[in-house]
Amino acid sequence: MVERFLEQNTFTSQEDFKQHLKIKVPDNFNFGYDIVDKWAEEEPDRKALLWTNDQGEHIQFTYADLKRETDKVASYLQSLGIGHGDMVMLILKRRYEFWLSMIALHKLGAVVIPATFLLTKKDIVYRCNAASIKAILVVGDEPIITHVKDALPDSPTVEQVISIGPLKPEGFKDFQEGVQHAAPFVRPSRRTTNDDTMLMYFTSGTSGEPKMVAHDFTYPLGHLVTAYYWHNLKPESLHLTIADTGWGKAVWGKLYGQMIVGSNIFVYDHQKFTPHDILMKIHEYHVTSLCAPPTIYRFLIKEDLSKYDLSSLEYCTTAGEALNYPVYNTFRELTGIKLMEGFGQTETTLTLANFPWMEPKPGSMGKPNPQYDIDLLTSDGRSAEDGERGQIIIRTNKGKPLGLFKEYYRDKERTHEAWHDNIYYTGDVAWRDEDGYYWFVGRADDVIKSSGYRIGPFEVESALMSHPAVVECAITGVPDEVRGMVVKATIVLSKAYKGKEGPELIKELQEHVKNVTAPYKYPRVVEFVDELPKTISGKIRRVEIREKDMKKG
Repeated sequence: MVERFLEQNTFTSQEDFKQHLKIKVPDNFNFGYDIVDKWAEEEPDRKALLWTNDQGEHIQFTYADLKRETDKVASYLQSLGIGHGDMVMLILKRRYEFWLSMIALHKLGAVVIPATFLLTKKDIVYRCNAASIKAILVVGDEPIITHVKDALPDSPTVEQVISIGPLKPEGFKDFQEGVQHAAPFVRPSRRTTNDDTMLMYFTSGTSGEPKMVAHDFTYPLGHLVTAYYWHNLKPESLHLTIADTGWGKAVWGKLYGQMIVGSNIFVYDHQKFTPHDILMKIHEYHVTSLCAPPTIYRFLIKEDLSKYDLSSLEYCTTAGEALNYPVYNTFRELTGIKLMEGFGQTETTLTLANFPWMEPKPGSMGKPNPQYDIDLLTSDGRSAEDGERGQIIIRTNKGKPLGLFKEYYRDKERTHEAWHDNIYYTGDVAWRDEDGYYWFVGRADDVIKSSGYRIGPFEVESALMSHPAVVECAITGVPDEVRGMVVKATIVLSKAYKGKEGPELIKELQEHVKNVTAPYKYPRVVEFVDELPKTISGKIRRVEIREKDMKKG
């Protein structure tokens, strides 16, 4: 399958990759028909999705299974009046119905809006009205099923609400019954085009209301690089990405690229994350490839890994936040595996990564994915020199790169603010070393200017996170009459250090930062808190800390 979309699929160096990567995009590409159904036609018994849960259940779907079941779901949704261009929100946790519904909706040409089960009534009402959502498919669990029910009176565009169970409140249609009695599927006469909107995510945003990131039908092909070159997957791979289906990372690691490659996707449906359970799944099912945020690896390395057979694990990747060196180093010492970091946004596919032919530099995001024309832009509009900080941008003067979003739906002002004059501004600041590796500094709004120095939050947070007292931390700037701004650390302490808050610990942490990184970066202000303010997707809201400090001042 991969060969159909790549003119050359084997590379030996980054230069070779840069010069010769070319992804072929068919006319009217539709992931449901051109990938899932094509596999079912050519290799019906090929393993596609291995679903397990914390109740001991497991189901292995082949591509023949996926075609049969997604056709049923598509037919059922068709019978409810859902078709081309209709907005459909999925709140399905890690239930296998998520994959069936995603693929079915692609076949219908509808717009899929994956959403997290952490949404409240207010969040749901906002999304329904902002996107004119027509239908909601929801897992029948508390409290999300109640939140959806309570949101309906204030969501006039919603015509259908479907529960996959177990709870099915009055007014909610029964997904299982509907699919079971669905008529044979008839493919819609109206074909999707490459420019049609296929997928939309509400970004959580660190300030303001969430933006609606719209992607077209070519977006899945943009993840060919994600799966084939960054995850380093093969057709025989069993790949586990740890991510909730409400976030973009799920389709990065649990759907598009993996199915194009033809690897088997491993899903663990669980209520509560525990490192032991994840390690046991790798052990029991012989998972060969793992992708998870650095936070997950931090939990894994605290376990006694000698209790688990991890010999099947061949390759590990990480993204979602910047990787701290202690995590990389410890994981490698315990497993012999190098964590290969990658970087991207909801608005993109993988943009920077450590690829198999590269020697990773711990803490570096790696080098550019050739799909994108990436540069670093200084505040005065220059291309940054090596060692100089700049905002990561994507140049689009040669056309929209495969994988880059279409627009912020219904928001021309925000779209133009982020993407104008043939440049998409990511809002992330980094620097590039002399070998071409990119290093994350922080969000453009989060960089601190103190006594003439520009200090990125991540570098100070990395230093603090290497101290045993620190579980989580956020670095922000606070106004100072002499220095303009000084560095502040807001810290969540580990259990062993709870009750030890005071001048001695503050001094110890300050000295630790001075020793680990440049002395001028140490936090002159330290505050201990029980928890950090976060977005619904779990990202730290530094803006909220700054606003709180401004009110104090």
